[in-house]
Amino acid sequence: MTRSQNTPHRIASGLAALLLAGCSVLGSPKDAPTVFAPEAKAEADPAWPRVAWQLATTRPGAARVLDSSRIAVSPVAGELQVYKGAAWARTPPEMLEDGVLRTLEDSGKIPAVARQGSGIGADYRLVMEIRHFEADYAGAAVPSAVVEVSAKLLHASDQAVVGSRVFRHAQPASGTEVALVAEAFSQALGATSGEIAGWVLATGQAHETRHPSGKH
Repeated sequence: MTRSQNTPHRIASGLAALLLAGCSVLGSPKDAPTVFAPEAKAEADPAWPRVAWQLATTRPGAARVLDSSRIAVSPVAGELQVYKGAAWARTPPEMLEDGVLRTLEDSGKIPAVARQGSGIGADYRLVMEIRHFEADYAGAAVPSAVVEVSAKLLHASDQAVVGSRVFRHAQPASGTEVALVAEAFSQALGATSGEIAGWVLATGQAHETRHPSGKH
């Protein structure tokens, strides 16, 4: 990997050290980074159930290194770096939550879905945690955009967990350039958002079916 705009900028020699140590900034103030804005494009599956309940989402959690505008890359196992001279327009938690919200809204399968605190009377709450959001070489010549998310669906009235699942997608990039890596993240985000949206609808509806009288 050559030391250019597309070259990872070393932060720490290992993930543990990276999470504990302070991180340097991307370049100098005079060197504005190239900003990438992947979009999670997911089409609704006609087989998804149409529901009568409402959903609120909370901002996904993530480790500090992933809850950042820096674009993380793992050149070897156990080591995270960031691409120098490149940044996300929004943080991974923001991109993930937006992707799930947009997919559910566009599906027409749910009467209302919004961020928690928006004022809707939500029947269920979606809680997500980002475990991985990095370009991972994993011994290959080109990296894969890896998105891994732990999701829990809670019943709002009693906060009981009605379902939980881990979603993971690894989309190979078509090259090592950051723009190609960002495009791979668009695809991985879209696939993840679509799977989470479908799972939420199916899981919530299954819970409603088990409690037809509304006694949750």
